[in-house]
Amino acid sequence: MRKRNSLRRGTTVRLCWVTMVVLLVSACYYRPFRWQEEMAAETGVDSLLHGEVRPYAPNSNFEVLADTLWLHQLPFCDSIAVLKGDELVVAEWAVHPEDPVDSLWVKVARDQETIGWIREGQLLHNIVPVDPISQCIHWFSRSHTLPFFLMLAAFLLWFVYRSYRRKPIRFLGLNDIDSVFPIILSWLMAASATLYNSLQHFVPQTWERYYYDPTLNPFDVPFILGLFIVSVGLVAVFGIALLDDLFHQTTVELAVFYLLGLASCCIFLYVFFTYVWVYLAYLCLMGYSWWCLRRLHRAHGYPYACGACGAKMHTKGVCPHCGALNE
Repeated sequence: MRKRNSLRRGTTVRLCWVTMVVLLVSACYYRPFRWQEEMAAETGVDSLLHGEVRPYAPNSNFEVLADTLWLHQLPFCDSIAVLKGDELVVAEWAVHPEDPVDSLWVKVARDQETIGWIREGQLLHNIVPVDPISQCIHWFSRSHTLPFFLMLAAFLLWFVYRSYRRKPIRFLGLNDIDSVFPIILSWLMAASATLYNSLQHFVPQTWERYYYDPTLNPFDVPFILGLFIVSVGLVAVFGIALLDDLFHQTTVELAVFYLLGLASCCIFLYVFFTYVWVYLAYLCLMGYSWWCLRRLHRAHGYPYACGACGAKMHTKGVCPHCGALNE
């Protein structure tokens, strides 16, 4: 018979409460940051752009996504093509008030011979920064829907199959594994999505600036953005801890099934808390936090685990899962 560590669970619950309060209090907090001052000093064209600071700096490097992107050369009568995969560097900006489409033009260069001008809107729509963090953000924001539906379909089919064959089914909140990590991981995903929703609603320019100049240092960005970076990092940490805990408790087949269901649940939480109205997201996060805390507290109702199969038990005696005697 193995006695589980209730002290560790109690500490985890308290940490979840503290983290939830910090996230909710800081979700709307924003303070001016040095990005604005640095960008203004770098561009030197504040008067030209009417005091507006661009989200990207001179000498920023971009990768072309469009099959063909045309750069105009002075006096805008000739044009030169750049192809998908080419890298461009920003040289300068210019304002053309007479242009009815986009008055702001950007001068970019692929090499010394390939230099030209393009409307900023057209440029930003067809490029991605070369930084791997920016490319990861770009890929995830545009590609998460299809993998989610494929993952959900695979999980539902597997769920029906295991139900038909009367095989054991484990899922978050339904015959869950004996671990706090799945609940904490799902809550962190919901909290991260709520923070992202807050960024998009209250300070979208902060997220746009981060997209063009990313960093993994949470202390080098505004507080709410730093909190988002920390929450994403915690998702990765608890995800690794979950893998270690899961494969020590179940077979490989059951572990893969559980991970598929948990991944579907986490992506659903991300989509829901990202796209729902931001104030409703706060209320839903509070409700989901209450459910998670109840699940963590309910784990104290199983103070023992079977010494043979590891199943949760209320009291000592015969294990209801494998029939082993625990004294």
